[in-house]
Amino acid sequence: MRLLVTGGSGFTGRHLVRAALDAGKEVCAVVRSVEAARTVEALGASAVPGDLDDPASLDAAFATPADALINIASLGFGHAPAIVAAAEDAGLRRAVFVSTTAVTTALPAASKRVRLAAEETVRQSALDWTILRPTMIYGAPGDRNLCRLLQLLKRTPVLPLPGGGRRLQQPVHVEDLAAALLAAVGTEHAISRTYVIAGPTAQPFRDLVLHAGNAVGRLPRLVSVPLRPTIALLRLYEQVAPRPRIKAEQLERLAEDKAFSIEAAERDLGYAPRSFLEGITAEAAALSR
Repeated sequence: MRLLVTGGSGFTGRHLVRAALDAGKEVCAVVRSVEAARTVEALGASAVPGDLDDPASLDAAFATPADALINIASLGFGHAPAIVAAAEDAGLRRAVFVSTTAVTTALPAASKRVRLAAEETVRQSALDWTILRPTMIYGAPGDRNLCRLLQLLKRTPVLPLPGGGRRLQQPVHVEDLAAALLAAVGTEHAISRTYVIAGPTAQPFRDLVLHAGNAVGRLPRLVSVPLRPTIALLRLYEQVAPRPRIKAEQLERLAEDKAFSIEAAERDLGYAPRSFLEGITAEAAALSR
């Protein structure tokens, strides 16, 4: 099978490209820059020039012969109509799209509206589509979520937990997500279906932090802090910091439980994710090398 991949040079994309090549598939990755081309070529994939902001170049990229599309590029920037149109025009029927469980948030996030509209564009298309909604992705150096937590735990004796860390989290290991993408693209039963891709069980954020602390051999003192005042302080910080390292919306999401059923993915895709303890221990070991 020959795959056309968008977002192949990113964190999730690199793991998908490796997994696909290891499975004996050919991979052509749509790239916008010379750096991105070097990244995917170093993995063993072919680079195809294309810019999601330039429909003409996207049409040219999608003319590359392929059996299926795996779209890992974010659906949060309004590119879905151009991607779908390019796939349809190229006669590329089978397509798997990565969305996110963040679309289930009760917060009035602008990205939620864009992503839901993107999913609807996919569903209304002529493609044989599948949508995967992963939770928080972690699992290797460079992830944008738990990598920073592991590094913080190594150097801090005290860690504040907004709201006491009681709300549930269910992170997904990036390699388990890559496996789910490959399973979906090769499964006809997955056509016209949407799946949540998450870890095997949900756990309180406090427990997640304790597992991460054990993984790096550091157990700082965890101090519960009120969530709402902390969010208010972060809003002030965002107003004065040119490039804030954390945003209020990130803490607001900690006020929501993120617990999901993965039964459909287990049934249809043979999805069998690793435990969080296993995944975070391996990530901590990789960071220490």
